[in-house]
Amino acid sequence: MTTPEQPPPPKEDEKDGLEALDALEKEASEFNKVRFPKPTTPTVTDPKSQDAEIDRILKAFKLDAYAVLNLQPGIPDSQIKIQYRKLSLLIHPDKTSNPLAPSAFDRLKKAQTELQDPKQRTHLDECISDARMLLIRERKLTTDSPEVKEPDSEFLAAWRKKTVEVLVDAEARRRKQMKAQLQEEGREQRKVDEEVEVRKRRREHEVKWEETRESRIGSWRDFQKGAAAGKEGDGGKKKKKLKVLG
Repeated sequence: MTTPEQPPPPKEDEKDGLEALDALEKEASEFNKVRFPKPTTPTVTDPKSQDAEIDRILKAFKLDAYAVLNLQPGIPDSQIKIQYRKLSLLIHPDKTSNPLAPSAFDRLKKAQTELQDPKQRTHLDECISDARMLLIRERKLTTDSPEVKEPDSEFLAAWRKKTVEVLVDAEARRRKQMKAQLQEEGREQRKVDEEVEVRKRRREHEVKWEETRESRIGSWRDFQKGAAAGKEGDGGKKKKKLKVLG
């Protein structure tokens, strides 16, 4: 009985990509366990509120910049700046002794940068919109349904959870496309390198050929002189005529 062939082990770059996606999905599953209260902005800069906000930022799903900044989608740019300023002052590493403050501050800054970038914000808004439509279809609702027009906390939590799933899928596709692009660029680069190497060897051959030009010409002249001298030596002797028998 033959044993089935085992699949080859993943390459190092594939392994790193899979581990990154696994970590992202694990973070998504942990994020989905969190309840989603209405966004609020801490105003008291006491250690407890600072620690609570740092904890909230680090638990927010990092692909959702709105969640990191504790904002609702569709908010004006001016409000994003105001919210970022409030939170960054609250959790700034210089204003708290919490060892996780630098990580939370970096994540907050990254989220604000993403929302200020039109392309990245459009992508996030599209994922959130897709998640809403998927949820509506799963629940066999319409955009005119009361649950959709005036969503309660349960619907909003389900929407946020669905958004996480859509963002994870989108990130997986992006990484796959990037990997394919890098592989294609690698093939093109190898092709260019090979062509450069061929041209280099051709030039080296031409240079060596020119360097040995005088030597080859001299050898040919010596050969010609030797051949001429041989003819002159044979020219002084008369060839005997062969007698014909019969």
